[in-house]
Order: sequence, then C-alpha cells, then structure tokens
Amino acid sequence: MTEHYFDAQPAGPERRTPVTVRLRGREVTLSTAAGVFSREGLDKATDVLLRHVEPPRSGTVLDLGCGWGPIACALALAGADTWAVDVNERALALTRDNAESLGTTVRACLPDDVPDDVRFDQIWSNPPIRVGKQALHELLLRWLPRLRPGGRAHLVVGKNLGSDSLQRWLVEQGWPTERLVSEKGFRVLAVTAPDAPQDA
Repeated sequence: MTEHYFDAQPAGPERRTPVTVRLRGREVTLSTAAGVFSREGLDKATDVLLRHVEPPRSGTVLDLGCGWGPIACALALAGADTWAVDVNERALALTRDNAESLGTTVRACLPDDVPDDVRFDQIWSNPPIRVGKQALHELLLRWLPRLRPGGRAHLVVGKNLGSDSLQRWLVEQGWPTERLVSEKGFRVLAVTAPDAPQDA
C-alpha cells in the first residue's frame, strides 16, 4: 500500500533528518522525517508564502496542515500564539520538537484536539491539495469559520493545482479572496473573514 503524508501514523521508520532553512531572516536547522510532507526540506510553495507574507507579531494564529512545522515555527518566532494541526502524528511531534529547538512553543495537535472556543486572528496554510477537491473544501469550511471577524487566512496553492478555481470557489462561499502574490507557478491567496462571524 502506498504511504501518504496525510496518513495518521506513517508505517515506516521515522529516520529524522536535519535540514537547514531560512526563517525570519536567519538560517536554522530543523528536523524532518520519512512519512511527512516535503521530507527533503522546505518546499517551493511554503518558501513563497514565508518570503512574501509578514508573520504577525501577536495574536492567535493557526498553521493548517503543518507538516514538520516550518510555517508554525516562523509564526512562533515572530511572536504569535501559534497552533498547528495535522492528521499525521509524526508531523505533529516534529513540529513540537522543532519549535522547542528554536526556544519557542507551538501547540501542535490533531484537528479534533483544538478546543471549540479557540478562535484565530490568522490562518496560514500550504493546504493538502492532493487529498481531493471535496476533502479540501470540507477542510477549509471547517477552519475558516474559526477566524475572528476581520481575520485573514493566507493560502499558498499551485496554479496548476487549481489556485484560480479555488479562489473563485471561496468567493462563491462568501469568503472575499484576493491574490497577493504570483511567483514560480504559485499563488498566495488572502481570504478575509466577514465582519460578522459565520456559523462554525
């Protein structure tokens, strides 16, 4: 059976590997492992997001689909109260350990372990497009309503993976969405929560 990075518990041995990445203007060494997304290092989409969008220095922020945690670590280094969710338990452990290695804290947990009353000022995500359109839509409709009124989500999506159609779909669902960046075949979409909270 083919193993996917969105498996809850990857079957193979973990085999952690150090990688050097640039976060918040400094080079840091973090760990990746087999069975998680982009185990070889920082993927191109996440790199585009982190270079072009300034992390908030405060507030409560979610890294949705955190993988081994480069986005969550960048948010925590900036000073945000950072949560990270993933269905892959190995990825969550890596995110927690990577954040700790930088002297920060990230609350990395399974989606169902985020308390219902937690709301976010921002959501950052390199969303798992390959789970399929329906699953992706369900994922976004689950978490976007957790934004506080006027909050923002930053999503990086490949043009060839449907970024433009995703933008249209978000607008159709009542989520104003603009394209912030277009680089190397990737779009950074900014989704703004309505001033009045939507039903979760």
